[in-house]
Amino acid sequence: MDPEIDWLLENEYLTSIVYVSVAVLSLIVFLSIFELVARYRCWHEIKNGNLAVAMATGGKIFGICNIFRFSISMNSSIYEQLLWGAYGFLILMIAYFLFEFLTPIFKIDKELASDNRAVGFIAMVISISLSYVIGSTILI
Repeated sequence: MDPEIDWLLENEYLTSIVYVSVAVLSLIVFLSIFELVARYRCWHEIKNGNLAVAMATGGKIFGICNIFRFSISMNSSIYEQLLWGAYGFLILMIAYFLFEFLTPIFKIDKELASDNRAVGFIAMVISISLSYVIGSTILI
């Protein structure tokens, strides 16, 4: 698509740096979006030692990165990697809202903010597990 970027991607070492850079920048953007939709401040809670939020956030980080792993391995261009990574993130975000909706007995965000580690663990496992399912749907 872009001759300058395509030229950079002809070098294996630069290709690796570009793919990792795109994944890291996407991770930062996607985590910022999660921060906006959560009813607590993730990094503030983690700084204060909230293990439940740390587990849930760690699961999100793993999930996003795992989707990008699949995206990189299954696509031939940086553009496809970014597109599939964003698509996978969107599905993870939908799953986040479904998790909140399907647990009417308690509010996930409230439980995480109060350091309910059982909920944090389940949130982590859901993010990680779904990232494998989402990643397996990524096509060439």
